[in-house]
Amino acid sequence: MIDIALKFITDELGIYLHSRIGLGAPEVKLSKVVDESGKYIFGEETVAITVINIEEERTFKSQVPEYIYKDGQHIVSEPEIKLCLHLLFSANFSQYKEALKCLSYLLTFFQSRTCFTPLAYPSLDSRIEKLTFELQNMGYDQINQVWAFLGAKHLPSIVYKMRLVIIHDETITGVQPPITIINENLGNK
Repeated sequence: MIDIALKFITDELGIYLHSRIGLGAPEVKLSKVVDESGKYIFGEETVAITVINIEEERTFKSQVPEYIYKDGQHIVSEPEIKLCLHLLFSANFSQYKEALKCLSYLLTFFQSRTCFTPLAYPSLDSRIEKLTFELQNMGYDQINQVWAFLGAKHLPSIVYKMRLVIIHDETITGVQPPITIINENLGNK
């Protein structure tokens, strides 16, 4: 699901930038920032989307297995995992002004589209209930740490938190026969 959600956002952002800028629109790529030698993987005139952290959304977490009654059986499956992804949007441009312009478009894209649902966006996989985006405020020390652990020199960038990518294995962990008899005998009195 992570790959499907990120491909959707990459495509939507690419379409948006093309509609705003036209033929000179930058390419939007899902990519690491640098390779093992420290060189940028994505070329100039490109916006890269990089996953920098994945965390579980525990607020909505179910603690118990799901029980579904299907075909005369009680089917047991483990609860789904709801994830938040921290995404780094990096603008690599030869002209610094163009990188800032691209980041401005990126901000307006998410400002006008805070929530993505399959109803509003038919190209979003129907298994994804919704995706929401929240701009992350980061201090100088946090920005420095992000770029340091990526092993790259700072580029103009923005970090967004994408909420509620749901991972759910459809594997059945147990099948229980249905309850067919209820014994009312509570003891001899």
